[in-house]
Amino acid sequence: MAEKPAAQTTLITGGTEGLGKAIALRLAREGYRVFAAGRNAERRAKLAEEARNLILPITPIEMDVCNDLSVDRALDEIRSVAGPVDVLINNAGVAYGITMEDIRMEDLRRQFETNFFAAVRLTQRVLPEMRARHSGCIVNMSSVSGRFTLPVMGPYSSSKHALEAMSDALRAEVKPFGVRVILIEPGYIRTNIENVAMELNATYRPQFEKGPYTNVYTGFLNGWKKYTNASTTKPEDCAEIVLGALRAAQPKPRYAVPKKAGRRIWFMRMLPSRMTDRIVARDFGPATR
Repeated sequence: MAEKPAAQTTLITGGTEGLGKAIALRLAREGYRVFAAGRNAERRAKLAEEARNLILPITPIEMDVCNDLSVDRALDEIRSVAGPVDVLINNAGVAYGITMEDIRMEDLRRQFETNFFAAVRLTQRVLPEMRARHSGCIVNMSSVSGRFTLPVMGPYSSSKHALEAMSDALRAEVKPFGVRVILIEPGYIRTNIENVAMELNATYRPQFEKGPYTNVYTGFLNGWKKYTNASTTKPEDCAEIVLGALRAAQPKPRYAVPKKAGRRIWFMRMLPSRMTDRIVARDFGPATR
């Protein structure tokens, strides 16, 4: 009888809630040895209990993706119990919904530190071992916002645009070493990132209510409500796409979630910029007094 292949050691950043948690549970059910990284001790404890009850191979692990020492400590812990990382899923992220004039530079840096530089940091840590083994997979959780930008979403979209560009370069660079790089591009999925975004954006309330861009914020929120209310995509749908991408013998560079989001991106990118500007203005433009 052939031996059962060893479980792939999988690290998921932002893995204790939302999309990350859904991916962790789905992969663990398929036999992946999952380490779900997160900063919040309470969320780690809840996930650990859920994994025990479901008898799933998930180990929550403390990690601040923006801190070198925290990342190195967590990776050393993973290696000591499960060996090198076979699959890295860069999922941790935050979202600022602020105009480019209003956002403070320290907040813009935080946006990029979490969504972009952290993914580079983790990637650089695991790649040497992947190259040496001539195998491995890096999954970067991007967004439709990484390919198409709305007003007020400039900080968030910019970080995802950067992640897309980095992933495209990385995919070509590591292909000779047998390492795969995959982008996942979800549309709107209701997760706790919304609550986090509200907390991050709370200090900008005066600008929302009385600043020069009040009508811009109001118009965006009106359009955003219509867009999000129409969405039926769940975190579990995204987890299924990630699983399929990991299992594919020749995975696609990009996977939109849901698939119709990919068609929408393609359509909008084919249009002249002035036409897309008109569509954005129609759906998300400034509110009229």
